[in-house]
Order: sequence, then structure tokens, then C-alpha cells
Amino acid sequence: MQEKKADLVVLGGGPGGYSAAFRAADLGRKVTLIEKSSVLGGVCLNVGCIPSKTLLHLAEVIEDAEKLAPLGVTFGKPTFDLEKIRAHRDSVVGTLTSGLDSLCKARKVERIVGTGTFLSDTELKVVTDKEELKLTFEDLIIAVGSRSVQIPGIPYDDERVWDSTKALELTHIPKRLAIIGGGIIGLEVATMYHALGSEITIIEMMDSLIPPADRDLKQPLVKKLKKQYAAIYTSTKVEKVEATKEALVLHLKGEKAPDSLEADAVLVAVGRKANSDGIALENTSIKATQRGWIEVDKKLRTSVAHVFAIGDVVGDPMLAHKSSHQGKVAAEVASGHSSAFTPMGIPSVAYTSPEVAWIGLTEQEAKEKGLAFKKGAFPWSANGRALSAVASEGVSKALYDEKTGRLLGAGICGRNAGELISEAVLALEMGAVAQDIGLTIHPHPTLSETFALAAELAEGTATDTLNR
Repeated sequence: MQEKKADLVVLGGGPGGYSAAFRAADLGRKVTLIEKSSVLGGVCLNVGCIPSKTLLHLAEVIEDAEKLAPLGVTFGKPTFDLEKIRAHRDSVVGTLTSGLDSLCKARKVERIVGTGTFLSDTELKVVTDKEELKLTFEDLIIAVGSRSVQIPGIPYDDERVWDSTKALELTHIPKRLAIIGGGIIGLEVATMYHALGSEITIIEMMDSLIPPADRDLKQPLVKKLKKQYAAIYTSTKVEKVEATKEALVLHLKGEKAPDSLEADAVLVAVGRKANSDGIALENTSIKATQRGWIEVDKKLRTSVAHVFAIGDVVGDPMLAHKSSHQGKVAAEVASGHSSAFTPMGIPSVAYTSPEVAWIGLTEQEAKEKGLAFKKGAFPWSANGRALSAVASEGVSKALYDEKTGRLLGAGICGRNAGELISEAVLALEMGAVAQDIGLTIHPHPTLSETFALAAELAEGTATDTLNR
């Protein structure tokens, strides 16, 4: 086995990994980036966030065209050339991955295509197609991401059983698609395949879809989906899936669910599991929880001072934007800078139709903490821009501390909620109070003004609706 020394090693080339590598290189470190795939970007860029948003854009256009028919603008029924759709998806991904390749070369980051496992607190075994290396490092950042959780009773070897990656391959459009898991990933896949013509059935073990979000926030989405989909079964468990030649048979256990139902494809979207079990942590002093999450402090150091961990391997929320910010912090700390990962909140977004986004404390969390708060919630049915765009299904809400007036949390359900939530994220980070937001002149007519109107409602100064 060839031996080699390295300065700073980044293990994993997803959003967190390449952000860490690039930031460390900019700070003068000699960086070695190890990634098993020949392309950077990880799950998010290659088989997750970016491909899904590309397909969700098509779903949005299809739905928008349908909405115009009652207004006097009629289009013909869409037809789908899956080969061209896949080519467009791959083109978007290719543009971004080639950009990362260029940035990597410009920063003189050494890339190794292979896998890395720990031999000790200071050594890695790196396996490539051509050789095995023993790599001794000064500092290392773990960024190996996560994978889809598998549950018992599912015939995963059947090609009709999908995880999110297989769903985004878009090989065909099943007539009946059953989705196990009513979280963000499951509902996003449901959105795109419904637009393409599949009959959708959702099975969720918890008592509501998108369990972390407040009920009143996601209500516009849930109300719409109940009309669109064949069925939504909450508080329901899938006991097993039986593969027959004609269909997949799901056996269910739930008060309002049938004993069984048939589908032509089944998506399993019940969460993700950290990949920390594949890097031989047992050969190190690095501590991890029973769930496989690597324990880190606010500087993202593990129990080994020169080893850092970021992204999905350190736990929820498993989001690309969390990973990239953590990657920069870890690189800065490893390079001797004073830095820490201490956000006031990390935004979550479901890119459904309508979208659902939230930041900070939910109303349920605020109540559980016993906090006294003021709430403002503005319905999009009273917003001119939403009505004009045939997008009145939505609400903007915010919670403010009763004593200080500071923003505690916010949520937006509606078109482009994922874009609109950023104002709330900044307001939370800046310690804004309701007056700061309500007195900020927002352009009219816009969807963004609904967040200011929610602040006015919390203050009792709204004129666009009654103060309650």
C-alpha cells in the first residue's frame, strides 16, 4: 500500500464537502478532496435537489396552463417526451458539475476518486480503481452525507420499488404510484408524477403530512392534495409490500385505511440515514450517537480535535444549505480562524404546489416551550398579486415574542414560498421586531408584502384586513 501525506483532507464531495474544500483552499490550505463519484455535488446536485427542481418546474408549468382554461386561455393536453425531459435534467446537472470541476482546478484542490475509511485518528485508507493509499493527514473534515432509509417488508430487488434517486430517473410514468412517507421528499415526487398523469396515493405513519410544519401553515397544501390525489392515509403503517406479476400489493394498518391496495410503482421515502457507518469510525476516537450521528461542538470539531464533521452525518436537519454553511465554518476553524456554526434557524422548504417553507420556532414548539407570543397570519386570498396569478392558496404567518417583540419563527405557504422565506430568515438572524418588518415599505402588489401584513396583524395595525 502506497503511503502519502496530506495537509487538509475533505472526505465527501457534496455541497458541504466541496464548500469546505474550496474555503480551506482560499485560506491557504493544501486540500485533498476524496469523493467516490467522478463528479462533485453529491446526492443533492446529481440525484436529489437539482434534478427534482428541474422536474418540478415542468409540473408547475403544466398546472399553470390548466389553471388558465377557466380564464379563457386554453392549451392542448400536454404530451411527454421523456427522453427530452431527461436530457434537459441531465444538462442542468452537467452545467453545475462542470462548474464545480472548474472551481476545483482553479483552487488547485487535489481530487481523488475513491472511498476513504479510517485506519486511526490520523490515517485513512483510500481505495481507488487503480490503487490503495495510506493517507496521513493533519486535519480532516468528514462530509460523507446520507442515504435513503429502508424499512422491513419491502421487496427492494423489484424494479417497481423506488427510492428518491430511482424516482428521479423518470424511466416511465406509472399509472398508479403509491408513496410511503408523506414528508417533503415524498410530496415533491408526488407533485411531479401527478402532473405527468400518475394516480397518487400517500401513506404516512404520523397523523399529518409534513409532520414538522404547523397544521395551519400546511393546510392550503393539504386541502388541495386531498382533491387531487386518489387517497391520503395518515396514521397508517405499511406492514409489507407483496410483489405480484400484475402489481405491487401494499398491506396497510390504519383506522381509515383499507387492508390493502395495489400500485404499479412504490416510492419509499421515510427518511435518510447518515453514512457514518461506512468510514470505519471504530478505528478512531470519534464519538457518534446510536443513530450514527457524529457528535460535534459549535465549531464542528469531533471528539478528535483535528477531525471535523459536517452535514447529514451530524444529524437533522439533513439539508444542503446547512451542509454548505457548516463546511465553510469547519474549514475556517481548521485554518485557525475564529468561527462557529450558531444560526438562529435553518429554513426548511417543501417544493410542492403550493410550496411550504418555515424558519425558527413553529407555533407548536413555542407552545411546548411555554413562550408567550403574538401571532400574525395573513391569507393570500386577500392579496392582489396572488389572486392575479391564480395562486390564492396560501398564508404567511409569523410569531413574535410577547415581551420583546422579536421574531421567533415564521412560515409561508404559497407560490415561491421557498424564495419568500429568506426575508424571514434574515429578520430572525438580525433580531428584528414586528415593527421593523411592518414599517419596512414592501412593493405592491407582491407576494412578499404578505409577510409585512402578517407583522401588522401581530401588532394590530393592519388596514388590508381586520385586526383580530
